[in-house]
Amino acid sequence: MKHQEDTYPNFAALNAMEREEVDFCVCVVPREAASTVVLAPHGGGIEPGTSEVAKHIAGEDLSCAMFEGRKRTGNSRLHITSTNFDEPRCLALVMAADNVLTIHGEGSEKPVVFLGGRDAALGARVRTALEEAKYTVEVHKDPTLQGMALTNICNRGRKRAGVQLELSHGLRALFFESLNAEGRTKPTDELAKFAAAVRKGLHDAGAL
Repeated sequence: MKHQEDTYPNFAALNAMEREEVDFCVCVVPREAASTVVLAPHGGGIEPGTSEVAKHIAGEDLSCAMFEGRKRTGNSRLHITSTNFDEPRCLALVMAADNVLTIHGEGSEKPVVFLGGRDAALGARVRTALEEAKYTVEVHKDPTLQGMALTNICNRGRKRAGVQLELSHGLRALFFESLNAEGRTKPTDELAKFAAAVRKGLHDAGAL
């Protein structure tokens, strides 16, 4: 999702002003045998639905991390742009991984996946699997949403190249009864279908 200027330039600044477990929470699930981590850096109420998508893709076998907004309102102030995202627990998990897949929310109403990141080979496998499952996959016209900066959290794994999926609002809305907190506890079959397609791409690339 395209945000205005972030309230906080990095996690330290956010952590000084916001309360963990009240305003935000960090969930990190490392799995020793996994070479891949799935990360939602703007989860919870920041970019709704991205935490749930990340969890479904990670399943029981991939490492997973989420930085989640927990405020009743105003979660957008917890957004730290991907090139500045440096929450230490999430960052440590990412830097130890061979493959990194980040899940974001984008504001378009058309159901579309905007594919980005510097790992062209892994991205190509994910794109193919998503297109075979009848999802629309595009490259975002906004360069800042293409995930190409070396400092982008998706590119901070061992390979210095990862994959970024920006999921439009219209697509995320298909995954749940609604995108509010209660609605996100009621996923549709479409969420499982999407996660399975991404996992097929990861599998075909040897990342699963």
